[in-house]
Amino acid sequence: MSPTAPPPSSRLLDWRVRFGVLALIWGFSFVFIKVGTEGFAPFQVTFGRLLFGTAVLAVALVVKRDRLPRGARVWGHLTVAAFLLNALPFSLFAYAELTIPSTLAGICNATTPLWGMLLSLVALSEDRPTRVRAAGLGIGFMGVLTVLGAWQGFSGVDVTGTALALLASFSYAVGWIYVRRTLSGTGASNLSLAGSQVGLATLQLAVVTPLFTSLPKSVEVLPLLAVIALGALGTGYAMLLQYGVVAEVGPTTAAMVTYFIPVIATAAGVALLNEQLTWNTPVGAVIVLAGAALTQSRTPSRSTPVAGNRPAEAERVGTTDTPATLVVGNRSSPKDSVQGGPPGTERVGTTNGAARPVVGNRSAGAERVGTTDGAPSRA
Repeated sequence: MSPTAPPPSSRLLDWRVRFGVLALIWGFSFVFIKVGTEGFAPFQVTFGRLLFGTAVLAVALVVKRDRLPRGARVWGHLTVAAFLLNALPFSLFAYAELTIPSTLAGICNATTPLWGMLLSLVALSEDRPTRVRAAGLGIGFMGVLTVLGAWQGFSGVDVTGTALALLASFSYAVGWIYVRRTLSGTGASNLSLAGSQVGLATLQLAVVTPLFTSLPKSVEVLPLLAVIALGALGTGYAMLLQYGVVAEVGPTTAAMVTYFIPVIATAAGVALLNEQLTWNTPVGAVIVLAGAALTQSRTPSRSTPVAGNRPAEAERVGTTDTPATLVVGNRSSPKDSVQGGPPGTERVGTTNGAARPVVGNRSAGAERVGTTDGAPSRA
């Protein structure tokens, strides 16, 4: 061991602290969205979020002297990914929280792996259903019905707002599958791909926002601070945090952050926004998370992995803004690790060693680590 390397105990404490901060940021993203929409139109909240997130990632790119991706085809695919993983779900969550509580939005965000598994069975031939995963899908959607109080005729729940939040989670799942099928071997780092993708989403909102909104007559401090925090922390800094955690302890451990997000979102909504909480909301959330965990289970490989560099091995990780991800090769290299997106950015790999980026919220808006087959994302 190198004499300059910190002792294992200190490294363990360090990643745990950053893991906790990451979960808090993504969990609070739904509160930030709710507060932001009290002073700005939903498209304006999304645009601000992306703008401040891009600024943070741009600074990181400059500090690390990283290069932007090259090639028209890569940029074309990143444009589509920016829409599916950033512009669309971020906007949908913002519109949803006009009529539903942030607690419900956070729980809807946790359904991303359920949608992802369902879609991957159709779009990804290598993803075969198992009894456990099928059971997880059914259990997860039963949890959604529990949260919504289906036996009461969904009374007290805004159907439109809930549908928008679920559609945002669905968009994350579609985006991850798109990225997995289209972006491979670009040669660019995950930070470069993440910054470019979020930047493209910012440009998309810069075009759309003026067409559907007008400047607010006055700018209130609290909503403005919420939007700044949502972008700088939930979309920018959280990606950098997750990248560091994955590089240090691996994607499997880092992906566990997804299961803390709806819990934190619920606690924050009740404590800070005085949102009402009935028994079926936390019970349904637990059922959703249990189902999501089952959908990420994998049949153990028959081959025995060799320690060290594993160029031909892909490792699935489950994690929702958002939220499993695939990591290929030797994880001692940060370039081969996952970086997170609610709908973070992750490098998603395949069994042939190619890497693909995924940028997500996460969130509510939070960007979470997601998988191409449906891991939770951060909104």
